[in-house]
Amino acid sequence: MNLMKYKHLIIIGLFFTGVSCKQYTSNKRSNDIDINMTEYKNKDTLIETATLAGGCFWCVETTLNRLKGIDTVISGYTGGLTKNPTYKEICTGLTGHAEAVQVYYNPAIISYETILTVFFTIHDPTTLNRQGGDIGTQYRSAIFYNNENQKMSAEIFIKELEKNQVFDNKIVTEINPLTIFYEAEDYHQNYYNLNREQNSYCTAVIDPKVSKLRKSFSHLLKD
Repeated sequence: MNLMKYKHLIIIGLFFTGVSCKQYTSNKRSNDIDINMTEYKNKDTLIETATLAGGCFWCVETTLNRLKGIDTVISGYTGGLTKNPTYKEICTGLTGHAEAVQVYYNPAIISYETILTVFFTIHDPTTLNRQGGDIGTQYRSAIFYNNENQKMSAEIFIKELEKNQVFDNKIVTEINPLTIFYEAEDYHQNYYNLNREQNSYCTAVIDPKVSKLRKSFSHLLKD
């Protein structure tokens, strides 16, 4: 795993803003779904899962869903204690959940390490409980592993980042086992693609991340 070739991609262009995604959402919840689909399958192949948190889930969902080999990305909540939390509840910071995404991917096309490389490029893993204007434990940087292989890969990956001094500050990304992943309300799913023209958060915060993704990882993107 050669991380040094990505060092300039990870450092240059990290986007920070004072805009917060919670300014642009309602608290309506259309459904409460308790899911932990670690053996998701499509018609042709076994799809593995990765669960990641890196600030507002709109940003992480938007970028990762553009990668070849990614089957589906679902926005949701994990890492907390409250059962079937709503967006309104997790925004208080009292449920313990992080805004996260459940990524279903084909390991024959994209590796877990490649997903981590993009993940660490499109968010800042050195700011504790914060991404730009989104502040609170629900916006923490975290990797929720599904098995021991993922745990080991995440630990090695972060050690390599630190060894190569990719970031000036200490990485605060948590590595925790995945327990229960709760799917977020319907209006959070595919949010950027459905709301880009109406929501200034999309143009101010997510657009630059998408642009950097295209510039830095064009070879990994879907057609």
